[in-house]
Amino acid sequence: MSAQLTLFESLPGEPDGLRYAAEFVSPAVEQKIISEIRTLPLQPFQFGQFEGKRRVVSFGFRYDYDLRLLQRAEPMPGWLAETVEKVETFGGPSTKIRQVLCTEYDVGVGIGWHRDKPHFDRVFGLSLGSACKFRFRRPAGKSWERFTLDAEPRSLYMMSGPSRQIWEHSIPPVEAPRYSITFRTMIDEPDLGASV
Repeated sequence: MSAQLTLFESLPGEPDGLRYAAEFVSPAVEQKIISEIRTLPLQPFQFGQFEGKRRVVSFGFRYDYDLRLLQRAEPMPGWLAETVEKVETFGGPSTKIRQVLCTEYDVGVGIGWHRDKPHFDRVFGLSLGSACKFRFRRPAGKSWERFTLDAEPRSLYMMSGPSRQIWEHSIPPVEAPRYSITFRTMIDEPDLGASV
């Protein structure tokens, strides 16, 4: 099932806790953010001994897959401040973004099924450059219940509750270059010595 969500509309099969806002940023802001991301020291995503094709950089905190630890990263850059503030407003009064991940997807690059690490609470994603299919699945007996969100350029999604904790998500290989910024809140103040 493919669906375009509006901020207050609920559609059949939509994971509980998923919210979507189209045109969250303007085309001019989108281009400015993409230009800034291109100047970052992006590195191939490292998952233990494996190297992903997407390129990333973290701010605030980053997860080290070799050590299985959350570690401090560079502070959030000033050019992100206005967008972070807007995301926090979207999330509501208690929302405090503590971690940001900037990702570059080249043509043919996606991301496999996963849930974000348990250190993180709500997850927001800003889609830039091109659209993508943002897929969800959860076990349903011997098969899977599935839902697909068409994440348009300049849109923002938020995952909380079951959409964040129960459903897995993935992105199939993209057909055009795409960038995303993932904004995360924390469950608690991170214990940087604890592994998960």
